[in-house]
Amino acid sequence: MNTDAERCLIVEDTETDRAMMRRVVTRQCEGQNFIFAKSLREAREILKTRAIFFVFLDNTLPDGRGADFVAELAAHPEWKRLPVVIVSDWPSPFLYAKAKACNVLEIWTKNDFKGPEILRVLGAKSRAF
Repeated sequence: MNTDAERCLIVEDTETDRAMMRRVVTRQCEGQNFIFAKSLREAREILKTRAIFFVFLDNTLPDGRGADFVAELAAHPEWKRLPVVIVSDWPSPFLYAKAKACNVLEIWTKNDFKGPEILRVLGAKSRAF
């Protein structure tokens, strides 16, 4: 099991999607520690106070776009190497362009959020683009 210092952050504002994601990680990702944020503000606070090694990020959040947040992460001295998977209901060409410029491994739909895929990207060491 990972130590308490190793955590994956899931940023998702919709309760239904958070519940689905929680079920998936609880049942299929044993040994991984996940923490949830409902907004970019919460995500920033968690990143400032907790050791996070991976981020699953919704694109449409109440206080901004995940595509803009990945640029913020990439510019931050402590967070710039943090791997990210964007999980969006409606990925667009604009989203792919922004993601390619930052530390985004992959872009998924919510249907792609499955245990084997999560475990695969957690083990990935290189960019998917």
